[in-house]
Amino acid sequence: MTNLQSKANRLKLDLPAIFIALKKRETPIMAKLFAGITIVYALSPIDLIPDFIPFLGLLDDIILLPILIGLTIKFIPSEILEQCKIESRDLWKSGKPKKWYLSIPIIFMWIIILLMIIKYILN
Repeated sequence: MTNLQSKANRLKLDLPAIFIALKKRETPIMAKLFAGITIVYALSPIDLIPDFIPFLGLLDDIILLPILIGLTIKFIPSEILEQCKIESRDLWKSGKPKKWYLSIPIIFMWIIILLMIIKYILN
């Protein structure tokens, strides 16, 4: 496995672990703040540079998301992070999770954007 593939596989494990850490009571507040920002950015359809711009659109995901994940991991105590990584491995054993409420932040963000557009058009 190449270095890039191993990093991508680690990201696949780290992002769900960060989400699980976000829900844990033992996770420090600062870690929860960064975890929330990281999860919202990762799931958000809105990027700093839109994905339809060739190369540059994916560049922000390739650079910014790993930086956010790395920062978040620095704030999570190692024993909590390891426990969350174990839980995140088990999360995918029976296929993709079917928890519809995980889409609520994205739906909420789109509602806000649509309301802002409607307000702009009506004014």
